[in-house]
Amino acid sequence: MNDRPSRRLVVEADGGSRGNPGPAGYGALVRDAETGEVLAERAGAIGRATNNVAEYQGLIAGLRAAADIDPDAAVEVRMDSKLVVEQMSGRWKIKHPAMRPLAMQAADVALGFPQVRYGWIPRERNGHADRLANEAMDAAAQGRTWEPPEPQSPEPTPHRAPTTNRLSGWMAPPAPPTTTVLLRHGQTPMSVEKRFSGTVDAGLTDVGYAQADAVAVRLREVEFEAVYCSPLKRARQTADALGRDYVVDDDVRETDFGTWEGLTFGEVRRRFPEELNAWLADPSVPPPGGESILDTVRRVTAARDRILAAHPGARILVVSHVTPIKALTQLALDATPAVLYRLHLDLVSMSTIDWYSDGPAVLRGFNDGIHAAHLVEEGQ
Repeated sequence: MNDRPSRRLVVEADGGSRGNPGPAGYGALVRDAETGEVLAERAGAIGRATNNVAEYQGLIAGLRAAADIDPDAAVEVRMDSKLVVEQMSGRWKIKHPAMRPLAMQAADVALGFPQVRYGWIPRERNGHADRLANEAMDAAAQGRTWEPPEPQSPEPTPHRAPTTNRLSGWMAPPAPPTTTVLLRHGQTPMSVEKRFSGTVDAGLTDVGYAQADAVAVRLREVEFEAVYCSPLKRARQTADALGRDYVVDDDVRETDFGTWEGLTFGEVRRRFPEELNAWLADPSVPPPGGESILDTVRRVTAARDRILAAHPGARILVVSHVTPIKALTQLALDATPAVLYRLHLDLVSMSTIDWYSDGPAVLRGFNDGIHAAHLVEEGQ
């Protein structure tokens, strides 16, 4: 079975300002990735703004246009703005306050697609989007609103398999999925110092509280049928910042690292070299006096099954920790437990999984922390 989305779309976006800041506008278009056909064009004036603000507005407009065409498509975004591409790819922090809400808007639209990739292109290859942005600014200068050209012919039927599902086009899902949004807690003193902190009940630092507030703003308008939370203090304090009622579920707590609790990886390497090597080589091996990765996967699986049975077709938020979130990701990907050693999760990052009643699951997003990218993270 081919697990790729059945359709690929290309979003080209740009924005500009005549004065920086000055009268500004954006342009965006959506192409069919296989044929190159332009499926949609968007443009608009946004008043007085900077180039970067206009470029983000172009990205948002392009993603929304792609969602109107096919929310199940894989999307490739092409822009000549290095800043926007690097920030949306998670490689650059978003420091300017005007950029953060725009980046979050774009990220929220992107969450609806199974895959979104961002790539930089030279300005000369982004001429179509640049032309649309200038048309919008010209129209505004003349007191007009930019209007898309009249279609020359009726829209062709989209190139889709006659019967599709969210994976590869073999069959339609029997019912809407249950969606779990998995939220890692905020920063603690233990994460700053990179110490094993499974059962250590550390609370949030000031940065951790700021991270929790940032994700609360991100999720303010998102509806959840229920919220589940680990019993550990750092998770509960993160959940408290959301201002919602939640259910404490002991099965989504962090792994018990036994005698390694409170130690750094280097300290464990020096004091328990053989035990650490065995733990890294085999997920069924627990730390001395602790819990194995497989033990964590088993109890997290039980929590998942209870949540899915209680909330079919709903959106659920789970506030938890690194290992339980990785375990659920492993289950969604139908991968071996060894994959847990190859996944990285940032503080207050969100990962989104759709669980379907016929068995397969889809990882819709992983390690999305753009809402807290402006905050200093000094450890995991």
